Amino acid sequence: MTLRPLLLAPLLASSLLALAGCGGDTSRMLGLTRDAPDEFQVVTRAPLSIPPSLGNLPPPRPGAVRPQELSARERGESTLVPGTLLGEGRTDRPSSAESALLSQASRASGAGNVDDSIRRRVDEESLRLDRPRQNVVERMMFWQDPPRPGTVLDAQKESQRLRENSALGRSPEDGETPIIQRRQRGLLDGLF
Repeated sequence: MTLRPLLLAPLLASSLLALAGCGGDTSRMLGLTRDAPDEFQVVTRAPLSIPPSLGNLPPPRPGAVRPQELSARERGESTLVPGTLLGEGRTDRPSSAESALLSQASRASGAGNVDDSIRRRVDEESLRLDRPRQNVVERMMFWQDPPRPGTVLDAQKESQRLRENSALGRSPEDGETPIIQRRQRGLLDGLF
């Protein structure tokens, strides 16, 4: 009987000590409270001053049109066709400097021999990846997730192949790229 109170006393003392530690800043240290920043302490207050160019402004004329205001026609144009006001004074043809820059950039990057139908090809390829062809049976097997399109590379073997090519001074394209072969799924695979 006397052994039990002796064992309970240290346990009780340690639990009281642990409870005393839970007050105050412990919950803040554990990230259980949110301390929002004081918005008045975040921003420094710049001293108020009058800009030196303020005296160069023309005096206001009551009833006159403000210089930065747009006419009704200009507001309508900018609403219907955004960006029209930004292009004022701009010609449709690029300047000679722009043309020279573009031609030099296309020669340097090899962009002069770009396939004109590249957008169409990319769209076709992405549609093929998004919606792979499925037969009726594959569409009816709702319990199976469709296989992901594309091939999966074996990252470790590919890294080893690239390191070997680099060590031997060969091109990174040399050698066969290791891929992970997907196993054939059964008809009832994934149902049970």
